Amino acid sequence: MSDIVETVEVDVPVTAAYAQWTRFEEFPSFMEGVAQVVRTGDTTMRWTIEIAGQRRDFDAVVTEQIPGERIAWKTVDGVTHAGVVTFHHLSDTSTRITLQLKTVPEGAVEQLGDKLGLVKARAKGDMKRFKAFVEPTRSTA
Repeated sequence: MSDIVETVEVDVPVTAAYAQWTRFEEFPSFMEGVAQVVRTGDTTMRWTIEIAGQRRDFDAVVTEQIPGERIAWKTVDGVTHAGVVTFHHLSDTSTRITLQLKTVPEGAVEQLGDKLGLVKARAKGDMKRFKAFVEPTRSTA
């Protein structure tokens, strides 16, 4: 099992960071390996991911949601992972976001990738890409 914790600070208010994170359908825009996320209910969604050239589908459910503060989820079939993202107010215009993720790599390829730190590197990259995705483009004019 992998326990991953990644943090990023973004230059947007906590309300904007939280609102963007809960637009699950936009995860493929900044999450490597996520092909599609489709809401199937108020707290459920269907994920399609690609790992080591293999496509996988699974369902996940939101287990806790406190607007502007945290959102937690777990898978209900397919792959095994659970996580929580917390949003910390730093100022009126900045937020610290912390991702905590537990995954169980399946098969030899995923287990090797996990041992090599690829899962952690992917999560770190996803958080950096979320920062770029959510922050407004600054004009130099």
